[in-house]
Amino acid sequence: MKQVVSVVIPAKNEAESVSTLTKNISTVLKKMKVQYEIIFIDDGSTDDTLETLIALHKKDKHVKVIALRGNWGKSMALEAGFQYAKGDIIFTMDADLQDDPKEIPNFIKKLNQGYDLVSGWKKVRHDPPSKVIPSRVLNFVIRKVTGVNVHDTNCGFKAYKREVVEAITLYGEQYRFIPILAAKQNYKVGEIEVHHHKRKFGKSKFGVGRNVKGLLDLLTIIFLTGYIRRPGHFFGGIGITFFGFGFTIGLYIAYLRLTTGSIQFRHPLLFLAMLLMIIGVQLLSTGLMGEMITNFNQKRKSVEKIIKTKKL
Repeated sequence: MKQVVSVVIPAKNEAESVSTLTKNISTVLKKMKVQYEIIFIDDGSTDDTLETLIALHKKDKHVKVIALRGNWGKSMALEAGFQYAKGDIIFTMDADLQDDPKEIPNFIKKLNQGYDLVSGWKKVRHDPPSKVIPSRVLNFVIRKVTGVNVHDTNCGFKAYKREVVEAITLYGEQYRFIPILAAKQNYKVGEIEVHHHKRKFGKSKFGVGRNVKGLLDLLTIIFLTGYIRRPGHFFGGIGITFFGFGFTIGLYIAYLRLTTGSIQFRHPLLFLAMLLMIIGVQLLSTGLMGEMITNFNQKRKSVEKIIKTKKL
């Protein structure tokens, strides 16, 4: 049985690029002699992108088109593509012709080495410094904080085994952290260097503001991947720290009262101790409530998704 490859491509206002991109992808996949589909997701384009895609579909049934109701963002566009993709291997690419379809065989070769997700690394980027520098700083922070050694988590050019896209759910700006989400579920994540071309048409859809959103989403990812199944560890750890500081200050105030007969005008310090201990107890209670909710909602689930090999 032939391998089936799906290429999922979010597109917004890329009418001038999609025809060339379709031709380039088809040329590569036909040479590989695999069954394939190219799924474009129109994310609320205001130019002729949707009309161009529909025309491509009429000419080539390998091309499939999903039109979202307005602009929902890249995460939702990818989610829509993942849900309709039929491939054993699923690629994601940007629609602006900066990703080179000729790299597809290299991705598959890397997947065949035992990886579940392979991310592209645009080591040499043809973007303005205002976009490249913040991206590299953010990627450095992501590597250090998460421990996932991928140089360019935001690169849109990726290859996935099917089970990976079935295991992750995207929203907000989380498409930037797909390798992190996969790695934290113990999928094997790798990367390869890819060629990055200059944009030929249109302009980038992302501004400086997305880096701020990226930092906020990074905090969300850290919590979701590290503490979603054990909220007591997160809130409890912080709660114990606050309570410990408050209790230590309280002991100091008590020592002054017992040895000198007064607290020597350290009333603000006393109030601080009380506040820290109250906050600590509240955080501990929040953690315990989170554990109770998690335990209540935890049903016996199929373990098939986490079994790598089964020999009975």
